[in-house]
Amino acid sequence: MNVKPLAFRMRPKSIEEIIGQHHLVGEGKIIDRMVKAKQLSSMILYGPPGIGKTSIASAIAGSTRYAFRNLNAVTNNKKDMEAVAAEAKMSGKVILLLDEVHRLDKGKQDFLLPYLENGMITMIGATTSNPYHAINPAIRSRCQIFELKPLTPIDIEKALNRALGDTDRGLGQYQVNVTSDAMEHFATAANGDVRSSLNALELAVQSTAPNDEGQIIIDLNAAEECLQKKGLVHDKDGDAHYDVLSALQKSIRGSDVNAALHYLGRLIEAGDLPSISRRLLVIAYEDIGLANPQAGTRTFTAIEIAERIGFPEARIPLANAVIELSLSPKSNSAYLAIDAALTDIRKGISGEVPDHLKDAHYAGAKELGRGITYKYPHDYDGAWVPQQYLPDKIKKKVYFHPKTTGKFEQALGAIYEKIKSAMARVK
Repeated sequence: MNVKPLAFRMRPKSIEEIIGQHHLVGEGKIIDRMVKAKQLSSMILYGPPGIGKTSIASAIAGSTRYAFRNLNAVTNNKKDMEAVAAEAKMSGKVILLLDEVHRLDKGKQDFLLPYLENGMITMIGATTSNPYHAINPAIRSRCQIFELKPLTPIDIEKALNRALGDTDRGLGQYQVNVTSDAMEHFATAANGDVRSSLNALELAVQSTAPNDEGQIIIDLNAAEECLQKKGLVHDKDGDAHYDVLSALQKSIRGSDVNAALHYLGRLIEAGDLPSISRRLLVIAYEDIGLANPQAGTRTFTAIEIAERIGFPEARIPLANAVIELSLSPKSNSAYLAIDAALTDIRKGISGEVPDHLKDAHYAGAKELGRGITYKYPHDYDGAWVPQQYLPDKIKKKVYFHPKTTGKFEQALGAIYEKIKSAMARVK
């Protein structure tokens, strides 16, 4: 019996056998063109686990007939890389699949760089981390960067059927009958990880006794036992984490309550209460803002309750907050106003504080002209009096532009317009 897992045995030997990733290996696409032209360049493949990074690397090697070596940036040392370099010197070129390329230390990196430069080693780096965040620029600048997409259930079912029919590398020597609901489970429960699906299928076949006719029947029960529902890929320090947080905020901003609840659910499944809490508070003030000021207070209360009771019950106050934020009127006027003010300040567009606003609570302030002409608003009707507050250089600047998406901000806007009209008369 072959001791290597089915997923390992079924790795494609040419790019024509690759499942999915048509945007890279389809007819006329970039990797297909590189292989056919025999003009390979070093590349970095990134994406979730089990979607074909190693498969593409081995398929490229099989399609080009170059020597293919597989190392890991963490577990393999510099001597291992020296052996690959020696082989490259003898053969002229070696394709090196380097797993966890984002963990490459400086010593190994410095050793590899000259071989990448002269083309003797074509490195195919594999990583689940965004290379623009995680990989040293010296390596990144010498590589093409390709993002792999999660496999669809149709892709995975195609891989499973291929394995069932392959007598050399797969399970074709068995008489296997996989029921339709079991096949659907294998294809969907792994959330795009074909490696998990293939190995679960093999476990199901090898652990199920044949019937009287010699057939191995894989039903839904067997499929569920061999492939438990796999959680969504969600590394709290990785790309997927920030992508889901971004999607949550953009869904709330776009008032799509169903999408917002979906992304909240993904964060809840990952058990990431701190990130949920921080992002919801940001949303309450960045995207809802003055259109519904009480949303911030209620969101904060919901978060405090969620933190006190913990999961799984915490999902309930969080859902309340997300629904309210999604369906609230939206205004980013405060956010835009402070950013506009900060932009001017950082550009040096500022000016001296007017003398009548300067601190006058010290001996000698009057002699310096500090605070002499200041008008105390509470001494006037309505607690307001026209006087200049901005520095002379920017006294006509306007940063706040109220919106009309909520009654509260509409009321603020009406007051603001009266004040602006009166202030325009200040010389």
